Amino acid sequence: MGNRIGKRAVLTGANQPIEIWERESPPAGPGEAVLKLEFGGVCGTDVHFWHGEVPLPGPVVLGHEGIGIIEELGEGLTTDSAGTPITIGDRVYWQPVTPCYSCYSCTILNDVSMCENAFASLFGDANAPTPATYSEIITLGAGLPFYKLPDDTSSEAVIAFGCAMPTMLQGMERLGGIQAGQTVVVQGSGPVGLAATMLAHLAGAHQVIMIGAPERRLEMARQLGADHTIDITQVTSVAERTERVRELTNGRGAEVVIEAAGVLEAFSEGLQLVAPAGRYLIVGLWSAQGTVAVEPRLINNGNLQIIGTALAAPRHLYQAIQVAQKHQNQLPMAEAITHRFTIEQSQQALEAVAAQETVKAVLVPA
Repeated sequence: MGNRIGKRAVLTGANQPIEIWERESPPAGPGEAVLKLEFGGVCGTDVHFWHGEVPLPGPVVLGHEGIGIIEELGEGLTTDSAGTPITIGDRVYWQPVTPCYSCYSCTILNDVSMCENAFASLFGDANAPTPATYSEIITLGAGLPFYKLPDDTSSEAVIAFGCAMPTMLQGMERLGGIQAGQTVVVQGSGPVGLAATMLAHLAGAHQVIMIGAPERRLEMARQLGADHTIDITQVTSVAERTERVRELTNGRGAEVVIEAAGVLEAFSEGLQLVAPAGRYLIVGLWSAQGTVAVEPRLINNGNLQIIGTALAAPRHLYQAIQVAQKHQNQLPMAEAITHRFTIEQSQQALEAVAAQETVKAVLVPA
């Protein structure tokens, strides 16, 4: 097949307006797939990129959450990364990160989520064929993990949680699970916090307490399994929120606290919410540079575990599809999508996410 021409949203520098470029994408090479965008998720991390809080190497095509429709398969590519047969017209889910399988993290730590070379495919030449998801035409390079969506699985139910569901599935793995009878506090009501709420609920937590805002997101949290919500615009002080959690937990605090707020101050607050011998999972502070004051005595005397988790491994994308397939009809997963924008409206999409106007925003073809 010939070259395809499509629009892509390009960040040329920190705090610069998003530019819409039109570029050609060549036919699929050996082991490659060419897709047409169905949904591109707009993530809070994209806002951090836009604001320059995470330095980027020159102009980049934004977007790392995608569902696309296969238009062409290169020579030798007959299955997805789980071995499922694929064909033209199938929907697939991917994140544009390719583990190298030849670095210390990949081969010694056996943790491809920490691969030091994985982002080369994401932050490549903005003029070249791209796996990034703010693009009408996507090229999945040979070796980039991707997974077919079963026919009975809603694209919206998967993309509504974008990278948040795989991130939280890895986080739950690192946490070691949640036991019946335990209270879980989730700090932050964006997609990561909503995924954490849903997974804690499905894991059988005795109660799930969500701390966040605005009310629209808290209502979605309740629909996904939160038993209690604390609105930070109404309960404005750390002391008040801590007291509220203690009231709900017979004075002990929560056996599990999950930081999904992406705000530095949430860390020191969260330490005060963990029950003795409890666990504190840090998920949201990937791009939050800086320091906060903490009291080490709380960790020492409380026998606390603090667990960090960043990104996800390919298997967690596959698991995210399975979660949607099983629970999309019982829980309103797709309803988390509240805003849809075209590629040309990428700037407005970022502004809406930055202003917390959305629960989840996605990009769709014009």
